[in-house]
Amino acid sequence: MSIENLKNSVPEFAKDLKLNLSTLSRTTELNEQQLWGTLLASAAATKSATVLREIAEEAADTLSAEAYNAALGAAAIMGMNNVSYRAKSYLGDEYTPVRMGLRMNIIGNPGVEKADFELWSLAVSTINGCHDCTAAHDAVVRKEGLTKEQVWEAVKVAATVQGVAQAIFAAETLAGANV
Repeated sequence: MSIENLKNSVPEFAKDLKLNLSTLSRTTELNEQQLWGTLLASAAATKSATVLREIAEEAADTLSAEAYNAALGAAAIMGMNNVSYRAKSYLGDEYTPVRMGLRMNIIGNPGVEKADFELWSLAVSTINGCHDCTAAHDAVVRKEGLTKEQVWEAVKVAATVQGVAQAIFAAETLAGANV
């Protein structure tokens, strides 16, 4: 199980995604922990069992146990936060002062550097389509010293992993339908 297996699973109609996955998995913008944490958090956010399995096994060989858990934690907590913050935004200014009332302890103590956890949270937030969370995490990682190029690299990783998941889903679904 690996990125290589995942690339081999990408159908021909999504060849650009395969090429992007190859390029991004060799990025020099992100350090190894940032890259693999972004890949793992993004894979979890796609909800694709195939994508998550392929990336998770290789990530486990690359990331420390703390970083591996933090990346999955970023995906999980953003799964909740992205819904609740989007809802606050949809509901309007009247809801701005309303206390969220949800536990988010992992954000304060993720077990890895704040910048890395926030970068993974940003990647998941882009997949989940939460403008407010994406902007908030961008502000934090930039304050923590990451560059706009590093942020954009994480966004490209998230976008590519989501596209790969979508392409594999389409191919698997159509293969099962004998189309």
